[in-house]
Amino acid sequence: MKKKSAISVDPEYLRKQKASLVRKHRQVIYLNDSEMAAISKYCDLFKVHTKAVLFREAIMEKVLTELEDNHPTLF
Repeated sequence: MKKKSAISVDPEYLRKQKASLVRKHRQVIYLNDSEMAAISKYCDLFKVHTKAVLFREAIMEKVLTELEDNHPTLF
């Protein structure tokens, strides 16, 4: 029986793919006391260890939903 060889991916492609995912644009947000308390409570309740991931996912979900709902139409 012949072994199937794995399909090889171009290392240059993988390098470019990885480089495109690097986060290099820093954003800073300020929260008031009640907003911070709500975030802390949420993180404790749902065992979120990294707030950056929470913020990034929430923001991107909102942005992508809005873009999808408001895409330009021809008519």
